[in-house]
Amino acid sequence: MVCVGIDVAKDKHDCFILSSEGEVLADVFTIENNREGFDTLLQQIRSCTGPTDKIKVGLEATGHYSYNILGFLLEKGMPPYLINPLHTNLYRKSLSLRQTKTDRIDARTIATMLMSDVDLKSYTDTAYHNEELKSLTRYRFDKVSERAKLKQSVSRLVVILFPELEKLVPSLHLASVYAMLSQFPSAKQIAQAHLTHFKAVLSEASKGRYEREKAVEIRDAARRSVGSVMPAKSLELRHTICLIQELDKEIEEVEAEIFAILDTVQSPITTIPGMGPRMGAMILAEVGDFSRFDSPDKLLAYAGLSPSTYQSGKLNATGAYAHMEKRGSRYLRYAIFNATKYVCIWDPTFKAYLAQKRAEGKHYNVAISHAAKKLVRLIYAMQRTGKPYLPA
Repeated sequence: MVCVGIDVAKDKHDCFILSSEGEVLADVFTIENNREGFDTLLQQIRSCTGPTDKIKVGLEATGHYSYNILGFLLEKGMPPYLINPLHTNLYRKSLSLRQTKTDRIDARTIATMLMSDVDLKSYTDTAYHNEELKSLTRYRFDKVSERAKLKQSVSRLVVILFPELEKLVPSLHLASVYAMLSQFPSAKQIAQAHLTHFKAVLSEASKGRYEREKAVEIRDAARRSVGSVMPAKSLELRHTICLIQELDKEIEEVEAEIFAILDTVQSPITTIPGMGPRMGAMILAEVGDFSRFDSPDKLLAYAGLSPSTYQSGKLNATGAYAHMEKRGSRYLRYAIFNATKYVCIWDPTFKAYLAQKRAEGKHYNVAISHAAKKLVRLIYAMQRTGKPYLPA
């Protein structure tokens, strides 16, 4: 066995090669993050190994910095082992009491971990190509978060410019309301608008839902409004609505790409009642290759949904006082929690389970966390068997 530890950075990577007997085959050397550097690494590995040697290459999961070298190693038939940076940090501290951290030490640590940890799972080609779905789902998540902040700004500005409007419409964030505020971004402008033109704008944007009666109601409210006359805020409102509409188009385009990939994956996860394609795609993207996990408990730990354990002397915080670890992928945790809420609405089994936990006196969020663990175990079993969901 030959273990290769790689500490990944933006412009260069530090490498260390160790035999299973603990012999240093190649002390720490640095390669550039380019084709020449990758070829140098490959030559160095081949010069230290024989035809019958098994090669294990490990590196930390450092996001986009490790993506290129992962693809290179997979292309050369050397599936790498991705290691959690938290794991290597704790392992490095266990080797020495000195608080020393350098790239060279990290490369040695990773190689030593490969030699001692037999439970590590190699990074597969499936997981590598799954990165495209992960990129899309995370990009969508960021865009949706950005849009939510802009919607908060719209609500704030409407309170300043036309506070009475919120009680006249089901929501401020309707296409018809945005169309109206884009042309008349204050109570004063609505009050001064010609009724025929104002009605036409409202009717067209609402597809006939709002006619003359609603237009008159809104204009009368605008004439009695206590809203401030602030041209700067009106301009900000128009621009904010424009940004939201642009984000809507971008999110729609991203979702189309996500759905296309999801169709090719043909995962049974979407057969669970209440599991929408958006959250389903995010769960699949964040988990990647389910075969990396020996049990659903390890998948729960990866999502940060397993309870923390703290025991010292007579203190044992593993029962009612244990808190969720909240480590691992925050995107995966977000997707599982949101999917669980809808699954508990649409699936009778999960609905009954949530009601049971609530009857035990648990807070709603705590009860949802229990249902989320149940959902993760279900998803794990479905993905490993490939069978669709069968209601109880």
